[in-house]
Amino acid sequence: MSKKKICFIAQFPPPMHGLSKAVETLYNSELNTAVDLNGEFEFEKVDITNNKNFVKNLLKISCSKADLFYFTISQTRGGNLRDLVILKLFELQHKKCLIHLHGGYYRQLVDNDMADWQRKANYKAIKKLAGAIVLSKSLKKIFKGMIDDDKIFVVENCVDDQYLLTDQEIEEKLAALRDKKVLHVLWLSNFIRSKGYPFVLEMAKAEKERVDAGGEKRFHFDFAGKFFEDSEKDYFESYVKGNKLEEYVTYHGIVGGEEKRKLLKECYIFALPTRYPNEGQPISILEAMGNGMFIITTDHAGIPDVVNNNINGLVLNSQLLSVEQCFKNLLKKSQVELEVTIKENRKKVLTKYNQKTYIENIKKLFS
Repeated sequence: MSKKKICFIAQFPPPMHGLSKAVETLYNSELNTAVDLNGEFEFEKVDITNNKNFVKNLLKISCSKADLFYFTISQTRGGNLRDLVILKLFELQHKKCLIHLHGGYYRQLVDNDMADWQRKANYKAIKKLAGAIVLSKSLKKIFKGMIDDDKIFVVENCVDDQYLLTDQEIEEKLAALRDKKVLHVLWLSNFIRSKGYPFVLEMAKAEKERVDAGGEKRFHFDFAGKFFEDSEKDYFESYVKGNKLEEYVTYHGIVGGEEKRKLLKECYIFALPTRYPNEGQPISILEAMGNGMFIITTDHAGIPDVVNNNINGLVLNSQLLSVEQCFKNLLKKSQVELEVTIKENRKKVLTKYNQKTYIENIKKLFS
């Protein structure tokens, strides 16, 4: 019996971000016969990262004999025009398509940021799909009224096995916590201002002021990720220099592999106070939880489905972000409270946000 063919129309790395990482994990999983001969499906791919290949990609899609098309849609107006052309092609060729939205902005884009004709075209296209996948329960509302409720599916992100510390490493991390005088706070993401790195810089400044006033140093701030804009890099560097934070802040560049594992092991607190409009369910938060960290984040997008205030860390009001309040709450946390949170976060990821569960959930939908 021939295996079901699935064609991925998606962004593959590079660059590496939440969406491309999740796509790569799935494509390289044991579901793919090219990876595992016993795999359930034959995968093929059309990489839509570079829009210069648009016509070539349309041709590939048009000629594909796949049984199902798995398509990760865009959350920008221009990207949406490209998507509408692809969705129209499916309709004309009677092809079955399942879309996966890696974010939380799509409905806002369609209802508020588009010309009337484009908005109507989206409603029409979505209605005809085999299904739409969102990242968490509270994001199901994005497609409500556009497609039947029973065709909206939730598949939550996961932490790749390669970025998960072993049980022994977690034990060592917890044992080390008891003697730690200075705790490392990690900000790991792409440097986009609305993702909250200036807030974390302000926390570093507050720590320096506290130490200057006679307190003992409690925190060091580690930053890692890519600067897409020179202006962001200038802002970061001049803030550190202007506030003399060189002894409180370390920038590690773009990290991956062993370097990333090392950071995940050394840091005990993860800060992503995001208000990024396109946010869905940040994989970086799941990675931090799985690797034994206390989380500082916001009640934005699908984050409250994962992080509960005072259970998994601190969930800040995204509309009323206060560095002072956040820092005060953080200083109050004892080593014991941090340890309880770290264990809780690790357990949550191992049971709910692991690679095996993610692949199983997608497999059910593909089947």
